[in-house]
Amino acid sequence: MADHAPMVAMEAVLKPSCELPEDMPKIKGYDFNQGVDLQALLKSYLTTGFQASSFGLAIQEINHMIEKRLEPVEVNDGSEGQESGEAKCKLGCTIFLGYTSNLISSGVRESIRYLAQHKMVDVIVTTAGGIEEDFIKCLAHTYLGDFSLPGKELRQRGINRIGNLLVPNDNYCKFEDWLMPILDQMLLEQKSEGTHWTPSKMIHRLGKEINNTDSVYYWAYKNNIPVFSPALTDGSLGDMLYFHSYKNPGLILDIVEGKITSWPQNRATEASAVLSTSHIKDMDLFFPDIRKINSQAVFANKTGMIILGGGLVKHHIANANLMRNGADYAVFVNTGQEFDGSDSGARPDEAVSWGKIRTDAKPVKVYADASLIFPLLVSQTFALHADKLAAGKKTE
Repeated sequence: MADHAPMVAMEAVLKPSCELPEDMPKIKGYDFNQGVDLQALLKSYLTTGFQASSFGLAIQEINHMIEKRLEPVEVNDGSEGQESGEAKCKLGCTIFLGYTSNLISSGVRESIRYLAQHKMVDVIVTTAGGIEEDFIKCLAHTYLGDFSLPGKELRQRGINRIGNLLVPNDNYCKFEDWLMPILDQMLLEQKSEGTHWTPSKMIHRLGKEINNTDSVYYWAYKNNIPVFSPALTDGSLGDMLYFHSYKNPGLILDIVEGKITSWPQNRATEASAVLSTSHIKDMDLFFPDIRKINSQAVFANKTGMIILGGGLVKHHIANANLMRNGADYAVFVNTGQEFDGSDSGARPDEAVSWGKIRTDAKPVKVYADASLIFPLLVSQTFALHADKLAAGKKTE
């Protein structure tokens, strides 16, 4: 008996395994003996494990969106749209991109601008800060500081901190100087032409007015990519609208009211093209923002969601996709956890339960800081297929 370990211990430690499927991926990382090959390094993430593998799966999921987006689609004859004022989209997959304001404050802005510049995404959703910080960076710089800089001292110096980024308060003064005359003109057009301003129409106008190729929303304006921000007053833009309500009161910014409630029979032909993003101006004549974003999902052939961060942008996109019984593809990038019940931290499977992601989809969540992950994701997806996407844009 003393010559053998206890049987219970041996059975516990040496328990036999069942056979795993032969095609199951085997863990293997990058071998630097092969030299420094960044493409091969990022490709190896899929079999590295942990969040590296989630990153690899996110690459695959976004590339599926792109492949589907480039597939030729038979355009709807408009019969459904003649009654409702909406029609099928020409794209194989409509890609929704959402991000929080801090990413525009950071250098991730340039990755997002690249996507808008080359019309690689079809719908954008962000917060007020995600709008204003883009325009402010066209007027003045944001600087690299440190997370530990004391708030009291910064306040005394008129310096605002966003994580380890520093924004002089003078930047917002420049923003006011730029924005106020535009708000005056918008109010004049409201009174003289009956213009109904919505957040998306305001952003479209500001993208035109900034006239700067560094701006995300300049390119959204040029390429007629709708940008939705239902909480547009929750930031410096709201501050300026507040000040403007004293200086020149009367401007109305509406998220629900539509200019008309039914589609005239003599516009049935034009209705067939309304949801092509190249016809956003026609769409603006008739639909409020909530109708527009939901219609982008409802009348899409397939939809994909790429959401960086959480909060409003995550839910606004997901809820629009509820209207079609769920997105076909989804990638979430955030550091949120689900134990507090927040939507921001919820895993994609929770969205499946609500009908916001389809039951047969294969969504991916990467638990990571988007400032690390998103430029790498773009490099392995949109940028890798830039030529094909450009050809698709010309065809459209």
